[in-house]
Amino acid sequence: MTKLQLRAFLYQLTSFAVLFIGFRFLIAHYTAITGFWIPLTAFVVGTILAPKFQAVKTKDGEKLFMKWLFVKGIKEVK
Repeated sequence: MTKLQLRAFLYQLTSFAVLFIGFRFLIAHYTAITGFWIPLTAFVVGTILAPKFQAVKTKDGEKLFMKWLFVKGIKEVK
């Protein structure tokens, strides 16, 4: 695993964790959902809304790219 692949993994894990914890709190606090449905719903929402990071080897070297639902196209992360 290269340095950029590790960075992509950590970025993706961090963004998912932030969204999961936030939505878990919001769902538990503001809806009538109970039991294991709270984390399950937060997991699905976090998975859909979290940005996707990927390290790609190009002719210019390895680069880190991000794709997100709220940003048009694929962006290069510096």
